[in-house]
Amino acid sequence: MFALYSSTQIGRNLYPYLALWPLPHTQFWQPVTYAFLHGGFFHITFNMFGLWMFGRVVEQQLGASRYLIYYTVCVLGAALLHLIAGAIAGHTNFTVGASGGVLGVVLAFGVMFPNVKMVVFPIPVPVKAKWAILGFVVVSVALGITDTVPSIAHFAHLGGMLFGWMMLRYWRRPARG
Repeated sequence: MFALYSSTQIGRNLYPYLALWPLPHTQFWQPVTYAFLHGGFFHITFNMFGLWMFGRVVEQQLGASRYLIYYTVCVLGAALLHLIAGAIAGHTNFTVGASGGVLGVVLAFGVMFPNVKMVVFPIPVPVKAKWAILGFVVVSVALGITDTVPSIAHFAHLGGMLFGWMMLRYWRRPARG
């Protein structure tokens, strides 16, 4: 079922406590710990690839300390929006994965380098980062609202991106003296 859950006895015992459960069953630590669990080989592979691909560039721009703060805000924002959307929709399943945090990092890349061309799988045509990000937001909103692919936490993706965008805006505001 899930890599950590099924691979070890320790995983089988800890997974239910560390995943993000819907309200009102959420424990205070779960909005952090869920991001360290993944739903299998491909889930963690794509998240870590995205983090490596975009995170190293974003970290160079922000610096290590701000990058850690930024990523943490994206993970927490992903959890918050996912919990709110799940409560509205009546979801009962738990959530795992760093996708919201990773997509916040991808958004930061798009904001910092809007005109860099990238190829977004499975579309073989290069597109500017700003349009790729906008396309991903539109698709995530549509899939989240229609619940077309219920096994993916679309509102967590959007939460990571939204809170990341707000963090970047906060850091760019002029200092008030």
